[in-house]
Amino acid sequence: MENELKIIRLDEKNIADEHICCAISDKKCMEGYHLKKNWLKKHFPRGFVFKKFNVKHKVFIEYMPAENAWIPVEAPGYMLINCFWVAGQYKGRGLGKRLLRECMHDSKDKNGIMVVSSHKKRPYLADKNFFLKYDFEMCDTAPPYFELLVKRNNKKSPLPGFKKIAKENKCKNNQGLTVFYTHQCPFTDYYVHVELKEIAKEYNLPLKIVIIETMKDAQQIPSAFSHYSLFYKGKFLAHEILTKNKFHKLWEKINS
Repeated sequence: MENELKIIRLDEKNIADEHICCAISDKKCMEGYHLKKNWLKKHFPRGFVFKKFNVKHKVFIEYMPAENAWIPVEAPGYMLINCFWVAGQYKGRGLGKRLLRECMHDSKDKNGIMVVSSHKKRPYLADKNFFLKYDFEMCDTAPPYFELLVKRNNKKSPLPGFKKIAKENKCKNNQGLTVFYTHQCPFTDYYVHVELKEIAKEYNLPLKIVIIETMKDAQQIPSAFSHYSLFYKGKFLAHEILTKNKFHKLWEKINS
């Protein structure tokens, strides 16, 4: 069975026929699914890589040259892992290791590889413990809990780091909710324009939606996570895409 699993690289020629793993069975996120495909088409020519196993589940890795990264980092000559996901039923079979090796191979001429993680497991962030097994090390942090992990090919290469704006972790709008999001994730479109709007209405909160559409803008957002970052009165609230139930729990915490 393991021998039947092979890695497929998506590109401009096959993306129309291949699925991109996330949100494929979630009908309410189909618009976001197509927006993500369009986002990929634009970024393949800029060195963006999407590799997956030939299964219908989430077993894939995305990475790109850090100069084209959609997060506020200073990392010339590095590769950035954008998203890395191995569905639970496929864990423990060495598939994550195989995907990471693909990235390592494609990054052999780079200063190294980096990925955004946290000191503990959090949704949508890379699992720190997995990367530590492959000689990654923490090189920088950004509030409230983001960590930048790096594996250098050349120990003399300068370490990458988060930009000052990510370390400040505050947005200018101090009224109600502000969300920054991109089409890098197929879930964001629905959960911003439907779920979050309903949340704002239910809690009688002003809502400002900021769609990040260029790399330049993505590198200037006040968070280390550009896929989705939610602020309340200018202060960072969550990077996790929120449902109504999850928001309710957060709301109880900040008002307790």
